Amino acid sequence: MAAAGVVSGKDSSSVVEWTQAPKERAHRVAEHLNSYEAEWDMVNTVSFKKKPHTNGDAPSHRNGKSKWSFLFSLTDLKSIKQNKEGMGWSYLVFCLKDDVVLPALHFHQGDSKLLIDSLEKYVALCESPQDKRTLLVNCQNKSLSQSFENLLDEPAYGLIQKIKKDPYTATMVGFSKVTNYIFDSLRGSDPSVHQRPPSEMADFLSDAIPGLKINQQEEPGFEVITKIDLGERPVVQRREPVSLEEWTKNVDSEGRILNVDNMKQMIFRGGLSHALRKQAWKFLLGYFPWDSTKEERTQLQKQKTDEYFRMKLQWKSVSEEQEKRNSRLRDYRSLIEKDVNRTDRTNKFYEGQDNPGLILLHDILMTYCMYDFDLGYVQGMSDLLSPLLYVMENEVDAFWCFASYMDQMHQNFEEQMQGMKTQLIQLSTLLRLLDSGFCSYLESQDSGYLYFCFRWLLIRFKREFSFLDILRLWEVMWTELPCKNFHLLLCCAILESEKQQIMEKHYGFNEILKHINELSMKIDVEDVLCKAEAISLQMVKCKELPQAVCEILGLQDSEVTTPDSDNGEDENTGMTICPASAFQSNLLPVLTASGGRDDNPTEISMSPNVSRLTPA
Repeated sequence: MAAAGVVSGKDSSSVVEWTQAPKERAHRVAEHLNSYEAEWDMVNTVSFKKKPHTNGDAPSHRNGKSKWSFLFSLTDLKSIKQNKEGMGWSYLVFCLKDDVVLPALHFHQGDSKLLIDSLEKYVALCESPQDKRTLLVNCQNKSLSQSFENLLDEPAYGLIQKIKKDPYTATMVGFSKVTNYIFDSLRGSDPSVHQRPPSEMADFLSDAIPGLKINQQEEPGFEVITKIDLGERPVVQRREPVSLEEWTKNVDSEGRILNVDNMKQMIFRGGLSHALRKQAWKFLLGYFPWDSTKEERTQLQKQKTDEYFRMKLQWKSVSEEQEKRNSRLRDYRSLIEKDVNRTDRTNKFYEGQDNPGLILLHDILMTYCMYDFDLGYVQGMSDLLSPLLYVMENEVDAFWCFASYMDQMHQNFEEQMQGMKTQLIQLSTLLRLLDSGFCSYLESQDSGYLYFCFRWLLIRFKREFSFLDILRLWEVMWTELPCKNFHLLLCCAILESEKQQIMEKHYGFNEILKHINELSMKIDVEDVLCKAEAISLQMVKCKELPQAVCEILGLQDSEVTTPDSDNGEDENTGMTICPASAFQSNLLPVLTASGGRDDNPTEISMSPNVSRLTPA
């Protein structure tokens, strides 16, 4: 009996077919599996539609093939049983979810591991706790993990021939690659189905992100939200970054930070000078308590240093033999090494293959797996760590700042992706309130689910802005001002800026995706911050804000009373919105909403209960 070979059809069906093959054909297949193109061929076995013949019920003698041939959908695979090591030639037995057990697939010349390695690209395989010879399959979670990988991948071509010539797509192509493939798979060759019904797209998204429900159809009463008049949007100005001198003036003799709320307001409105980031980020991320003394922080750092190196020692002391028996640790290490090697090298801190910064990235991420073993490492986390390590320039401080950041971002990386589902739904709600017409247009182009914002939310715009701009954006978001979920308003601000081009040029599914993808590194961070803050102020002034929107933004009441209301009192209790005038120094040039500088800013009145800080 000849060695079994892979035969994957060039269609969109999630079917893997195994058949007896001549020796020379098996040799060609083995060579192909080791080649670059093999990865793309296997993509053709993954889709969200099934052929009628599943669960192992292959047509007998189809196209003259052997009666021993069988084929099945990867989504139907439940487990794989391997032969006992050292007992004859290797074989694999596939068990499907309906408990159908397929005939053993023998490998007379070995290489069953090659097949397992290929399958692991598309399904998650892990050893059964009861039987180490049995590999359990979880297709859904692996497909989700594969989505992460493709969303964050380095340049790769093949499925996006139409847009590969564009330099930005060439460097940030992962997102387009996945969704273009999905588009082509769903579309098929029949022109009559080129416009996919909403229910079909909903089925796809519910497969990709289980539990995601964003209705394409208007629900009863939904129009009431869309017709709300939000009123005039205020013009927002930004100030210069907080200087080291301003920070020092707000520190008492024992090292406590004074006027914390005021300091956060200043950071929100201007960010931080780079020389200050190493100190201030530790407070913004919660590593240092705002009310701690210098002595207390010194003691905390000693304690955290000991704790960090104890955790680091745990994985450092694992021998090669131990790691061979710990598939979870092996998987974490493999993913981390892959991600670290793809770190943005445009920053000199991470230049070179053996750069110390890259080594520290690896060690911190491995140590985090010891800190949060339940979550472990998920692709994309390295994007959140690299700016922190760059600023801290210290392994221990970077780790604890990262751990604090992950406390905020944890849900984005959990297996059920509850955080991502919630944010996509909330973003859809906010965007519909701001511009129902734009939402309707996106829905007409199968883009109403805003899945092109997935990467923005997953790693907080890390791939959309330059390295230095992301430092500014993150520190502003960490103030948690002017409202809850401010990052969703940043998404709205970016989309609003692109609305005109998308609608006037009648962009369809692919064009919208391509356009959004190509915004990477082209977005003006100060302009977006101005627009997002202006949107928040506009919403707060609205007296008929829907309750759902109030909950998203953290506002307590759906009806807000403004200072010029009938009773003449300011009743904005429970609001965290910063007045447009707060900390606007007329001694410094400011940035207008257009991102340009205004060297003659107009004096704006201050809130009476907020003290003002200006440079000496």
